[in-house]
Amino acid sequence: MRLHREGSTTILLGIAFVAFVLFALLKWPVLPLWISIPIGIVAVLILLIILWFFRVPHREVTMDDSAIMSPCDGKVVVIEEVLETEYFKDKRIQVSIFMSPLNVHINYDPISGTTTYTKYHPGKYLVAWHPKSSTENERSTVVTRHSRHGEILFRQIAGALARRICTYSQVGQPAVQGREFGFIKFGSRVDLLLPLTAKIEVELGQKVSGSTSVIARFV
Repeated sequence: MRLHREGSTTILLGIAFVAFVLFALLKWPVLPLWISIPIGIVAVLILLIILWFFRVPHREVTMDDSAIMSPCDGKVVVIEEVLETEYFKDKRIQVSIFMSPLNVHINYDPISGTTTYTKYHPGKYLVAWHPKSSTENERSTVVTRHSRHGEILFRQIAGALARRICTYSQVGQPAVQGREFGFIKFGSRVDLLLPLTAKIEVELGQKVSGSTSVIARFV
C-alpha cells in the first residue's frame, strides 16, 4: 500500500508517539500488564488508523470525454439547482459529496481540459453537511474548461475535522480526468457545479468512488 505525501509529517509523528509509548512501557514497567498491554495495543491502533487515512489506492481510470467523474470518494448528500455567485454568477446544478474520515482523501480531476480559475477562501469550520458550509467554510475553488462542453466548477470544502485543504491545480495548467488535483486531510466535502443541461447519473445517498464513478454526463 502506498501512502500519500501529505501524510508524511502526521505519519512520522504517529510512529514517534507509538515508539515512545512502547519504549516507556518496556523500559519502565510500573503498570500492571492488564493496563500496559491495552495501552500498547491502543497506541498501535492509532498508528494503523493514521496509515489508513493516508492510503493511496490503485485505481483503473477509464477516460470518458462525455462523463463528469466523481472528484472524491464519499456519499452524495446534495443534488439541487443553485445560484452560483463566485464565478459563473448564474444557476447551476450542485452535486455535493461528503467524505467521511474513513474515505480516501485524495481529490481527482472530474474532466479533462484546462484550468481557468483557482481561488482559496479562508473561512469557518462548520460541519461539512451544514447548508452554509459551501459559502462560509474554508474552501478552495477550481474551474476547468472542457474543449467542447465548456466549464465546470468544483470546490473543496473544509469541515469541523478537516482543516487542511491542498490544491495543486494552477491556472493555465492541463487537467487530466482521473488525475489527482488535491487533498483534504480527514475528509469533509467536495461540491460540483454543473451546467443545467448536464444529465445527473447519481442519486442522493449513493456512495461514489473518486475517478471511477460517473456523476453526470454532458449533453
